[in-house]
Order: sequence, then C-alpha cells, then structure tokens
Amino acid sequence: MEKPLVRKLLLPVVLVLQACATQPVPEPGPEPVAVPDVAVVQPVPAPPAPPVPAAKPVIVTPKPFDVQPIVVEPPAVVGIDRALEPSDLWSRIRNGFAIPDLTGSLVKQKTTQYVVRPEYLQRILARSKLYLYHIVEEIEKRGLPTELALLPMVESAFNPMAYSRAHASGLWQFIPGTGRRFELEQNSWYDGRRDIVDSTSAALDYLTKLYEMHGDWHLALASYNWGENAVKKAVARNRSQRKKTDYESLRMPKETRHYIPKLQALENIIADPAAYGVDLDAIPNQPYFTVISDTPDIDVHLAARLAEMPVEDFIALNPGFSRPLIRSSTVGRIILPNDKVVAFYDNLDTLDENSLVSWQVYHPKQDEKLEAIAKRFDISVNELRRVNGIHARSARMPKDLVVPKNSEARETLAELPLMYAPPIPQHGPARKVHVVKRGDTLFSIASRYKVSVANLKSWNQLGRYLQVGQKIYIR
Repeated sequence: MEKPLVRKLLLPVVLVLQACATQPVPEPGPEPVAVPDVAVVQPVPAPPAPPVPAAKPVIVTPKPFDVQPIVVEPPAVVGIDRALEPSDLWSRIRNGFAIPDLTGSLVKQKTTQYVVRPEYLQRILARSKLYLYHIVEEIEKRGLPTELALLPMVESAFNPMAYSRAHASGLWQFIPGTGRRFELEQNSWYDGRRDIVDSTSAALDYLTKLYEMHGDWHLALASYNWGENAVKKAVARNRSQRKKTDYESLRMPKETRHYIPKLQALENIIADPAAYGVDLDAIPNQPYFTVISDTPDIDVHLAARLAEMPVEDFIALNPGFSRPLIRSSTVGRIILPNDKVVAFYDNLDTLDENSLVSWQVYHPKQDEKLEAIAKRFDISVNELRRVNGIHARSARMPKDLVVPKNSEARETLAELPLMYAPPIPQHGPARKVHVVKRGDTLFSIASRYKVSVANLKSWNQLGRYLQVGQKIYIR
C-alpha cells in the first residue's frame, strides 16, 4: 500500500501535540536587554508600537487518517499566568464544585461505605484516570458544576461496559430509549451509549436540560436517576398538598433517595481525601487520549497491536464496538492514548490495506442455521454467538454476521475479551409485561407465567431482589 503523503505532514503535528501535552509552559520572563558597545548619552525614545492583536489558534486538520482538530496555542498573552493553572486534575475538579452540599445521616453512611472499602474505591479511581480529563473539559465548556464529573462513579463505577437490569449501559448508564433520544446510535455493530465521547456529550446535554427544567441540581440529578416525569409528578403532588418541593421533601424510591448522598459522599472524599485516610493519586491536568477519525476497516485486535497496547486497554477507550471488526461505515474513528498515536501510524504504514481485516461480513440465507454457518467457517457455535453478540437462548438470526475471513481471525479469538454481547435485547418483543407488586417473588412470577426462574433472570438481567413497580418482561 502506498504511504499517504499526508502522513508526512501529520507526524510532526502529532509530535507537537504530544510535546504540548507533556512539556510545562515556562513562566514569562523579563525581556532581554541589549548592552551597547559605546555609551549613548541621550537615546532617542522609539515611538510606541501599535497594539498587536492576539494571535488566533491555528487549527490543523490532516486527512485521510484524521486526528481530531489539533489546536496550536498562540503565545501566552501578557497578564495571563498559565503557571497558576493546577497541574493536578483533582484540584481543577475541586475548584469547580458548585452544587449545594447535602448533609445528614445518609451522606455519612455513604461516605463510610466508600472509606471502609478502599480497594473498591481505588479501583474506581484507577478507571477514572482514562476519562476524567475529557469529562471535565466538556463540563467546563458548558459552565456546569464539576461534581458532575464524579457521577459515573455512582452510575457505573467508571466501567464503560457496565450494564444494568433495566438495560442501561455505559459510563453514564443510558437506557435504550433515552440514548436514542439523545442521538446515541445503537445497533449490532456499535453502541453509542458505551462510547466515551458520544455518551459524555449526551449525558451533559441531558443534565443541562434537566437543570433548566427544575432550576435545582438535586432535582435534576434525581430526574436523571428516577426519570424526569416521575420527579415532575412528585413535585406536583407535594405542591398540591402545600408541602415543600425540594429534593429532601419528595417521596421517591430508595435507589433515588440514596443516589445523591452517594455523589455527595464522593465529593466529600475528593474535597479532602486526607481527612478520610484516602490516598488520592494525582492525575495530570492534560489530555489522555486523541480521537483518530477516517480510519479504515480494521480488526480490533490489529488496531490494538498497531498501537502497541493490550486489547483490553484498547477496548477501555473504544468500548462502543460490539464486534471484533471495526467498520469505517459504522463510526469511522478510534480513540488512542496520546503516547500511542505515532506508533499506530508508523506500524499502519508497514501494512497493505488488504491485511487490515481477518473478519468478514456474512449475510445469512433464509432459514439458515447458526450451526451450518459455524461449520462452514470452521468456528464453534458458541464462538460465533459470542463475536456477534447473540444470546445463548436466542433463536433470532441477525441480518448480518461477522465470520472468520482467514485463520488469523480464529487464532485471535483467545485475545478477544468476553465483551461481544451488545446490551441490546436480542429476544424479540415481550409476550407479557408483569409489574412487580408487594409480595411478588421470582418463583411466584415464574409459576404464574409458566416459565423458569432462570429464564426470568436472563430475559430481564435480574439479581436476587425485586422492587415494587419494577417491570418484568415475559418472552
């Protein structure tokens, strides 16, 4: 494959980007003074120089493998001391706290729960390092309180693959309907609810809308968890009874009642970690990743290999992909750590375009069985289901499948984590919907509809406990 000419232009830009991300900006020093060789008795003062307009940022947008527009900052303007910007991202987050504090026994309880489980808390904090800078940047662009950057700790423990029994997915836990409402694409190849960039933008748009609706961050957050219509009704009910309509005065489910105290507990710990005996490692106040656009069709495992990073680390930044083949027609971009971009392009240039994919798309014929397709492409049925996100109990055949193109695809199966099961329900429409009432159990519901408890759990992603009002889908 011929090396694209633009690659020669892009590499220096990427190197500049990395240098800018790692090198501190020196403090402006005094202008050097020239010492003349001879004495000058009465120098004629130079006329004052006209004011120089501030330089505009230069935006470089290389193609065809395009890095998200790189902004080369102009020289620092006199009077702005960049050295005053915090070097630690946690300090930047603390400086933006603006939501009124909650107090009370629930906040103390939740704070204690985090503090007495240091391993769990450290696991959340370690995951957050990949995403926090981007989230804080987006929050500040919108002028929102930086407490919102901690919300994924409550929603998903900063696990982009988190999936709830209500079919909520990703860092921000969007259910399918709300995801579509905020233009998060969801199909068998890609789930935008798990995409780091897209889901963050959608979540902050939604939170902004909820705050504008209520004019109160506690009610906005309750709406995010419980549903905007549920909070509206609770407020209207209190208003009709001449009761207070603030968050603490509303009647709400236990999960929502505990939701904001959890966020407050995390804010308290981040605000003063030493007071709680928490070791809060610094996070550099600089971008961690870069968005690479206009990428070709490429295997997930190969993209990771070209970037010289483990597949698991690549997926942590690109969790939206649901199959081992990344199709340019689906998203057309990947996310890489800043320090892996140069390696990715260097290694990509050594490959022929035909060697970028070891998987291919196959369109099943009418009434064709998975067993026959698996045998034809020399792959087990279980492996075929896994790489295509087909539930073990689902008889539904997708419109297209990804199947091995060559032996390399089969050899890389072991490298692929068990992530290729998109959280889009594959069971077809529900036969019945049961709303849980007081006294219901999984066994009693299963007996009523003549199904097994195991099927109920599988169809609804259920744990051990039910909640009154919860919807149970019978397939």
